[in-house]
Amino acid sequence: MAMDARLAAAAVSPWQPLRERVFRWLWLASIASNIGTWMHEVGAGWLMTSLSASPLAVALVQVAAALPIFLLALPAGALADIVDKRRYLLAVQLWMAGVALVLALLTLSGKMTVPLLLILTFAMGIGTALMMPAWSALAPELVSRDALPAAVALSSLGVNVARAIGPALAGILVSLSGPWLTFALNALSFFAVILALLLWRRPPSESLLPAERLFGAMRVGMRYARSARPLQAVLVRTAAFFLGASAGLALLPALVRQELGGTALDYGVLLGCVGLGAIGGAVCLPRLRARCSGDVIVIGASLIYAGVLLGLAGLRSLVWLTPLMLFSGAAWIAVLSSLQLAAQTSVPAWVRARALSLYILVFFGASALGGIAWGMLASELSLGAAFAGGAAALLLGIATRLWFCLPATRVEDLAPSLHWPAPILDEALDCERGPVLITLDYCIAVEDAAAFRQAMHAVRHTRLRNGAFSWGLVQDSEDPRRWQEFFFDESWLEHLRHHGRVTVAEQRIEADARRYQQADVPVRIRHLLAAPRI
Repeated sequence: MAMDARLAAAAVSPWQPLRERVFRWLWLASIASNIGTWMHEVGAGWLMTSLSASPLAVALVQVAAALPIFLLALPAGALADIVDKRRYLLAVQLWMAGVALVLALLTLSGKMTVPLLLILTFAMGIGTALMMPAWSALAPELVSRDALPAAVALSSLGVNVARAIGPALAGILVSLSGPWLTFALNALSFFAVILALLLWRRPPSESLLPAERLFGAMRVGMRYARSARPLQAVLVRTAAFFLGASAGLALLPALVRQELGGTALDYGVLLGCVGLGAIGGAVCLPRLRARCSGDVIVIGASLIYAGVLLGLAGLRSLVWLTPLMLFSGAAWIAVLSSLQLAAQTSVPAWVRARALSLYILVFFGASALGGIAWGMLASELSLGAAFAGGAAALLLGIATRLWFCLPATRVEDLAPSLHWPAPILDEALDCERGPVLITLDYCIAVEDAAAFRQAMHAVRHTRLRNGAFSWGLVQDSEDPRRWQEFFFDESWLEHLRHHGRVTVAEQRIEADARRYQQADVPVRIRHLLAAPRI
């Protein structure tokens, strides 16, 4: 089955998603914006080396950019799931354009300091944190399921086309006029995305139920993650790779300036080589996916990136570092694309942005923690020791595959099953009333009890990840054939949402448990509400 899915994905042209007009224009606009973002990265990193000679201060630029994502990813994912994504993204793009403009003006006027640069980088990171879950969740809306791997690869390709162009262009601009111009052009680049979003006529989503509230949506998202093994596997593998891999980009500016005596142009060229390598990797990925699972791709790319970090630890020549950066880009895109695709395809649509926000949180959280750790190690020992430490962490991270395999989920498994019967209720019932106790009574032959309990363990996970905050299974003391399953939803409204979240795969899990039910005895379902407050 997994091989059939890989062959079907390979049969889709890598360029097929571009036939969809909205995806095409948003993709082109994102390339323009990402060119500006990479110019900003080069400008900020190089400006910090001018303001401070400390490797830790240089690494803190990446930390300041990543930390807001670590702090705000989950609220951003919840917002993206419950509000109109188009309007939400428009507001965020305007915020980021404003921050970039302030950066440009302060740098041009000579008033930039280390604290100011870190604060404004943090502010830009806030915009990135609010944008990324919603942006990542757009692809399944714009292309078919078969074209989704190609769309994810194209999105990654767009980022790396920008990575190939932006740093080289930024190196030239910084050499000619200083970092302020990179910030100004970054501010201008956001308006390409704003224009594409304004031209997108996104059809409004219709629901018979009111939208979730922010904190409630966050709680449900966390409950889903705690009981969703496929998503947990993606998160663990993400942390295992990026904790070690973060040493590369975090310390590259210090390596170029302090140990190689290079210029901003040299730094930009190296980052451009990373982008070119990523483009080559993205073009090869469809054929590679037809032959290898996501696990194999991630393991192979991790080994290559560990070799890159060892090369950065020992090589001190731009001639040798240039081809090394090509390999780093190819490995980076292989891992990033494989993990993001696994995150998108392992969860149902109702919680997709929240799941992606957790993926983004782990991605940038691991990058931030890694940046701090490797920056401190470089300050205490040397840059070479920090790069070698990152390589060792990558090699240790590969071992997580023994416990956490990347998921391969079929599209029909995640479709809503809508098989739960509509509950009978009083028309005057307050939908906010709760909690709600749902009970299901089973009649199970004594000899089937052990198998039934095992099957109900899987049912437990389906209830909890779809919103229940408590679950249990009890046996009648008088009649050992009688079993009762019970679980709690926060309110009647939340229970109605629970009805719409159950997937086809979860329906099969329920059916597997109910096959032990005595044939002539129906399962009895009851809904009990907490007494109203006096």
